[in-house]
Amino acid sequence: MESFDFREHPHRRYNPLTDEWVMVSPHRTKRPWQGQVEKTQPEIRPIYDPTCYLCPGNARAGGAQNPQYEHTFVFENDFAALMPVRVSGAVDEGGLLRAEPVEGICRVLCFSPRHDLTLAEMDPASIRRVVDAWAAQTSELGALPFIDYVQVFENRGALMGASNPHPHGQIWSTSRVPNEPAKEARTQAAYSEAHRGRSLLGDTLDLELKDGRRLVCANGHWVVLVPFWAVWPFETIVLPRRQVATLAELTDAERDGLAAILKQLTTRYDNLFEVSFPYSMGWHQRPTDDQEHPGWTLHAHFYPPLLRSATVRKFMVGFEMLAEPQRDIPAEAAAQRLRSVPEVHYRSLV
Repeated sequence: MESFDFREHPHRRYNPLTDEWVMVSPHRTKRPWQGQVEKTQPEIRPIYDPTCYLCPGNARAGGAQNPQYEHTFVFENDFAALMPVRVSGAVDEGGLLRAEPVEGICRVLCFSPRHDLTLAEMDPASIRRVVDAWAAQTSELGALPFIDYVQVFENRGALMGASNPHPHGQIWSTSRVPNEPAKEARTQAAYSEAHRGRSLLGDTLDLELKDGRRLVCANGHWVVLVPFWAVWPFETIVLPRRQVATLAELTDAERDGLAAILKQLTTRYDNLFEVSFPYSMGWHQRPTDDQEHPGWTLHAHFYPPLLRSATVRKFMVGFEMLAEPQRDIPAEAAAQRLRSVPEVHYRSLV
């Protein structure tokens, strides 16, 4: 019988944050690819696009006009998924057919007035303004009595469903704690109770810093890892060195450090295949439902879909949809590839 080597043998890895498993099949990276190949989008964009509904001074899709903003700009989503309207009643048919009303506020955050930039191509000072806006929105929306959770996120690129290339993200606040943060709240609280108040992600970070194989980049306040349990090929998690629960709690130094680490990570993503790297990114922070949520550690997830190149993406189908997630590239190999690319954006070298 062979000795187990997770660099070679199919295996499952446990995700303690979600209490779920992911299958890893490292030998499958050798198979030829005859599946779908994506078309790459042209990356040359103007600084200002008169047809863009997010550029300064332009009319938005809902008819309102943007101000001539110079840095970040936040506005109520013109086509919000949630509404701040109180509704009474619910549906419950035998505990099986259940529905309940949910309310909330959805906002859009433009990262920059420039249409041609991404986080990877913005300077750290400009990214710091984005961090400050995230924190301010977290404080403002989280303080509302009917809001239990504030979800900050960005869908980057057409492959991830972004309908506009202008650099922007969203903030959805909801009167219920959504599925993913609710799972993480349970697992982190259970770990804290079982380990005398210690943090699940804090202890994970200690182990990863000692191991080093899944480390992508770090500075004095933040660490970026490919999680041991990662599902997406080049998935990463951004962790603070200090246990902090929300974006609003970050110090000035931590906000500067976050801007710097986001610049470095997104630059590494772009340099991997020399393309504006698509991803969905989101912050998981402590719910605002007046519960304690012990052990909660602020963190960001980056979920990029690209697999082998700028034109080959990972699909979640078949076994992944019906059984459990599966990946081919081990987390250690993905981290090594991200570490190996330059820290200077490839477009700035042209």
